[in-house]
Amino acid sequence: MKLLPEFLKGIIKQNPIFVLALGLCPVLAVSTSVKNALGMGAAATFVLVGSNCIVSLIKKGVPDTIRIPCFIIVIATFVTIAELVMKAYSPALNRALGIYVPLIVVNCVVLGRAEAFASRRTLPASLADALGMGIGFTLGLALISAVRELLGSGQLLGYTLLPGFQPALMMALPPGALLVIGGMLGFFNLLKGRKE
Repeated sequence: MKLLPEFLKGIIKQNPIFVLALGLCPVLAVSTSVKNALGMGAAATFVLVGSNCIVSLIKKGVPDTIRIPCFIIVIATFVTIAELVMKAYSPALNRALGIYVPLIVVNCVVLGRAEAFASRRTLPASLADALGMGIGFTLGLALISAVRELLGSGQLLGYTLLPGFQPALMMALPPGALLVIGGMLGFFNLLKGRKE
């Protein structure tokens, strides 16, 4: 099995946000700044990689009747590690992300990849899939956040890029997130339609 296509599909063809429309709850909540997006994306990628690898290794020893609870325990372990590291080394980011880091446990991107992919594939393929999906999620989240931060404050990563720009307060609020996500989903579907 070639690993590069498995890796790239999560970034492009099966991007969790723009193609599969998964994990939109944290996207709406934490996409107010690129810094928050990168922190959430890094945490989700860490959890995806760790849980996919472990699930791929234990798949034959887990009975079908308790497969999902076992996967949730594995995912929760990696979420706990990510949250503790974030609390220790970046408490401000941890406060900004709030409840959304612990909610990675039930994020459909993470659980879906463990159930649909890692439980049926080899370790290298599961690792490639997790990295691709994690990076795809992070890039999608960062792109949405960049648009929202720029239109909502005229800044990007704390630097003023649009001096004299009158910020649109709505972009800093959940309706702004919905508008940006909807616009981007429409744009990517338009591009996809032109390719077909």
